[in-house]
Amino acid sequence: MISNQILQNTIDGIHGITRVDLCVYDTEGKALVTTFSETEEYSDAVLAFLDSPADNQEVAGCQFFKVSEDNQLEYIVLAKGTSNDAYMVGKMTTFQMQGLLTAYKERFDKDNFIKNLLLDNLLLVDIYNRAKKLHIEANVKRVVMIVETKHEKDNGALETLRTLFATRTKDFITAVDEKNIIIVKEVKTTENYEDLERLARTILDTLNMEAMSKVRVALGTIVNEIKEVSRSYKEAKHALDVGKIFYSEKNVVAYNNLGIGRLIYQLPLPLCKMFIREIFNGKTLDDFDDEMLSTINKFFENNLNVSETSRQLYIHRNTLVYRLDKLQKATNLDLRIFEDAITFKIALMVVKYMKYMERVDY
Repeated sequence: MISNQILQNTIDGIHGITRVDLCVYDTEGKALVTTFSETEEYSDAVLAFLDSPADNQEVAGCQFFKVSEDNQLEYIVLAKGTSNDAYMVGKMTTFQMQGLLTAYKERFDKDNFIKNLLLDNLLLVDIYNRAKKLHIEANVKRVVMIVETKHEKDNGALETLRTLFATRTKDFITAVDEKNIIIVKEVKTTENYEDLERLARTILDTLNMEAMSKVRVALGTIVNEIKEVSRSYKEAKHALDVGKIFYSEKNVVAYNNLGIGRLIYQLPLPLCKMFIREIFNGKTLDDFDDEMLSTINKFFENNLNVSETSRQLYIHRNTLVYRLDKLQKATNLDLRIFEDAITFKIALMVVKYMKYMERVDY
């Protein structure tokens, strides 16, 4: 159905040009939008017209018109007056509303098609047939972006995004659950992943400022055909989940930048537990104090640079070396050796993954 705001804007515009008062009723005789106040006095006439087989009729000093879509009655239009001008304005309003209904129906059909496409609910032959019917190009590059909102049913964020993409008629914005807004974006030949990440940051900034919404954005990979859109959607969902575990400080996460986190996310938990027992010699991260953990994290942040790490921790170089030696005795891993550092880094990521999946401390 057309929103009441759109209907009101439509009849206000026509009234402003023609000076003919208008009112739109639903199929139960209730006034939805109007340019005058005394709508109730026409209720009986509207109900009588609803039962009439006529498409338009002059009753009680007004012109009445039925607005239908696919032989289904949707609205009743009332134009005050019995003159030819009132009749013409009523017919014009009816025509305008039928055009709006057609546009909204096509938008609804496209939205429904995109949702089923994302969720793999369509056969391959149906994808191309329905895309052709809805005038959606099949063989163009697209990417799926997921905007995860902090609150469920964040209509403000959804409307802000639709406004942001209003001029991008070949892009689609929809929602398949309560917290995720889906953008299916057509990718131009001149655009690359850097451009898409810049767009994602623009979305973040816009929603933060205009809709006051804290969001995270995940991107799938660019696909070449419409049948592959669901794969890009699954990749974006995967990026969203992996990003929460390993890259929680990032608000924009792309599937092709997940790195080793994407591999760890696919590991079974029993294998992860066995790996951690082997690396830490039966110990857990809880056996390391906060000082040691902060030292390790800072050492990795500085690419295993002893001098820079000790400077940022405000400790003597020998103190850092002592802590690294202490860690080596506990785990048989020397973080100053690249291979051992890689092993320990992976172990830290595996622990993060285990905590996320089981919601318990290890």
